[in-house]
Order: sequence, then structure tokens, then C-alpha cells
Amino acid sequence: MSLTLYTWATPNGHKPQILLEELGVPYEVRPVNIFEGEQFTDEYRRVNPNRRIPALVDATDPDRPPLRVFESGAILLHLAEKYGRFIPADAHGRSTAFQWLMWQMAGLGPMLGQGQHFWTYAKEKHPYSIDRYTKEGERLLSVMESHLAEHEFLADEYSIADIACFPWVRIHKLANLSLDELPHLRRWYGAIRKRPAVERGLNILRDHLTGVPDTGRAHDVMFGETQFRKR
Repeated sequence: MSLTLYTWATPNGHKPQILLEELGVPYEVRPVNIFEGEQFTDEYRRVNPNRRIPALVDATDPDRPPLRVFESGAILLHLAEKYGRFIPADAHGRSTAFQWLMWQMAGLGPMLGQGQHFWTYAKEKHPYSIDRYTKEGERLLSVMESHLAEHEFLADEYSIADIACFPWVRIHKLANLSLDELPHLRRWYGAIRKRPAVERGLNILRDHLTGVPDTGRAHDVMFGETQFRKR
């Protein structure tokens, strides 16, 4: 009985990879090549109806059928609850960790993802879109900066909230953002980046591309009509 992680080398894929390495539990990695459209296959749809990465299949309980978990935040919550680690034990700390996790899922990830798309990957550069997502990205990073000026980690202790936010802060340059004027965020980022489990998590699928290849097929799969076709 095992844990199987379906993933790719992206910020959302890095989140459960880092947590699993932090936990030190055995798991299997199943790469899902999102540039080749493997996320749209019927086989993968049975794992994740949203056809995105990552997804987790938890078959560790012999008395229950395998549990399929999609959405990176839900995977972090499932694993943290299952193993009782990287989630504060007290109610106040748990609530704080949950709030920052939801903040990442609803704000930091989507906004920096859009910033990354329009600044780095879009074939046609659209000034309004770049400006809109750059400004929102700057606002979100400033929210973290203000909070981290008074807290070592987002929920005081290192938790899934930090693990969720770290991979998105990591790609800030691809979203036209800078950490130069954010000393507390830089301190937080450096502390997490030095953790051996974080290094191991980032190195999973290191040999696979982390950006969209500069080919028409890859762009069609990722951003065009291909993603809506039945497979």
C-alpha cells in the first residue's frame, strides 16, 4: 500500500513534493507531462477530474479503497493531517496556517501565475495585462513582507502555509517581480531554501522543463484549444 504523487516541475507540483520530502515517508512519483497533454487523458481524468497537476492517490489504508486527492492545497492538508506534522497543534496556529494556505491558493498562486504567463510566456506582450498582474503581485508580496516583519514563519512555526507559498515566491522574477525591497520576505525565503528536504523536493523531475517550451504545440496544449478537447 502506498502514496502515489502525479506531478510535474511547476510551483504547484513542487508543493507536495517538498512536503513529502519533509515528512520522509515512502511515495511513488508519476510524472504527468503537461506540455504533451498527458493531463487530458482518460486515465488521468480518473485521478483528477480537473485534469491539472498535482494529484495524490493514497492507498495506505488496507481497509479502505484508495483515496484520490486533487488540488495542491487539499493534498497538503491531507498529508499534514494524516501524519500530524507541519500543521500547528493549537487552534489559533491551525487557523493561521489555514488562512495563509487559502491566501496562497486564492491569491498568490493565481496572480503570480498570470503575471508569469503575460511577462514570460505570452507570445504577444500586452502592456495592460503585464501592468495589472505586476501591481497585484507587488501588493501580495508586500502583504507577506508586513506579516513576516513580526513572525518568523507565516503561522509562527514552519508549516504547510510556508510550503505552499515558497514555490510561488521562488518564481517571482518570471512574474516581473523583485524581492530587493522586501528584507523580511528575503529572510524567510532564504531560511526555507536552505532546508535539505526543500532542495530534494525541488530536484524531483529536475531534468524536466519547468517552463513552457517555445513550440507551437506546447503553447496550444497549455494555453490553446487543446485543453478543452475530449480525450
